[in-house]
Amino acid sequence: MTSRADVVARVAADVLALSAAAIRRVAVDGVDGAGKTYFADELGAELVRRGTCVVRASVDGFHNPPAVRYRRGCSSPEGFFRDSYDYDRLRRLLLDPLGPGGDGRYVRRIYDWQAERPVDCPVEEALPGSVLVFDGIFAHRDELVACWDYSIWLDVPFEVSIPRGAGRGYGDPDPAAPANRRYIEGQRRYLAACRPCERASVVVDNEHLDRPRVTHPPG
Repeated sequence: MTSRADVVARVAADVLALSAAAIRRVAVDGVDGAGKTYFADELGAELVRRGTCVVRASVDGFHNPPAVRYRRGCSSPEGFFRDSYDYDRLRRLLLDPLGPGGDGRYVRRIYDWQAERPVDCPVEEALPGSVLVFDGIFAHRDELVACWDYSIWLDVPFEVSIPRGAGRGYGDPDPAAPANRRYIEGQRRYLAACRPCERASVVVDNEHLDRPRVTHPPG
């Protein structure tokens, strides 16, 4: 049986096999409650253990303010998919500076979604050979997919991910609850439009946190 440590080690080895001439950008994607933050933290720690400088960031640091997020209505799935994040600033301030031709000077986040206020985050500079480990939903959407040197899709059904996310103190644990429609249907739009399981470098079945397994590529 494959352990979490084995899966994380395999992904870390894949990332480190990429050319180290530049900063490598890695995304951890999945539906809400798939375990993205936890997996990204584990991956970042494993890369550090192997002697690599890591920049950790999340799409949650690039939320749009409520006036933008809910402009199509508070229950709109289309609004969740289209309006949740400021992708222009995410690219301009974080992803592009760490990409080919970038100067390595980046901003880690611009918004505190819990306090619902902008944050003034300092400009930092990544060392050559660093790895950006980025977690967040919708990471394989058209605006972002070309930014990744390597990406992970955590495959978890809504029947598992929604209660798991609610266990962190956010939302209703019932996938059929009206309050979850915005999020589930918005993510279904993403799955249909962007097919992240096909765009990802590796797919990890993360339904059972104690025994994840790589389902693609095999071996």
